[in-house]
Amino acid sequence: MQKRPIKRITGGAVQYDGAGVKLVRVIGYNDTKDFDPFLMLDAFDSKDSKDYIKGFPWHPHRGIETVTYLIEGEIEHGDSLGNSGSINEGCCQWMTGGSGIIHQEMPQPSDRMLGCQLWINLPKKDKMTDPAYRDIRKEQIPVVRETVGEVRVISGSYNGTKGPEEGDYVKTTYLDVKLEANQSWSLEVPSENTLFLYIVEGSLLTDGQEVPFHRAILFGEGDTLSLSSGGEGVRFFLYAAKPLKEPIAWAGPIVMNTPEELRLARQELQSNTFIKHK
Repeated sequence: MQKRPIKRITGGAVQYDGAGVKLVRVIGYNDTKDFDPFLMLDAFDSKDSKDYIKGFPWHPHRGIETVTYLIEGEIEHGDSLGNSGSINEGCCQWMTGGSGIIHQEMPQPSDRMLGCQLWINLPKKDKMTDPAYRDIRKEQIPVVRETVGEVRVISGSYNGTKGPEEGDYVKTTYLDVKLEANQSWSLEVPSENTLFLYIVEGSLLTDGQEVPFHRAILFGEGDTLSLSSGGEGVRFFLYAAKPLKEPIAWAGPIVMNTPEELRLARQELQSNTFIKHK
């Protein structure tokens, strides 16, 4: 058993995206090598609707998957596949941009908007796959209750319990872990997988360091994650997947492998030929 050491801790930076949504870009454009196959993590935690009410009006995506998960709040959405609906408390939207999709996400006023959006890169061979949309409701996400706390399995599996997703193109473990105060917790993760956490609330101790909330921890090589919760408990999101190790060409909401593919996408947006699905 080799415990995974801390490789890097980041708090990200406050940014404004969409039509003026205040969020924290925990990882992004400059982090793709370390966090491969994860491209971006935007976290939002606000009790002021002015921070997010302008939303993310219609915009395109190609070459990635976006995974939006809410602990609290509501986001209405629609897309060029004809889907529409709401992401509510405890729900997840897993969208495959693939060859091209246009969608919008519009947060609604709520007492608290708490959650995040993760971008997962698509492998080169799957960049132009058909776009798809999966609406994962709260009741579809299994909750594994243990003496130390509880684990919601959004994707992949945990202690024999499978989540509603596993990732069609990049096999992804996505856990929402909530631990009581001063509890130990460990998880075996294949050593070749990229592994990182985002601490939503509380604090945790790992590799001899205590890390507070609103921080992400990227772990180095090893096969076992070992940590303990702080004096107020902790809630964190855990992400793990095998890196793609492929070239990345990224411009805004489109992530491809070459600059030529980016130019083609921009041309297709201008000529109204971006959408390939019927």
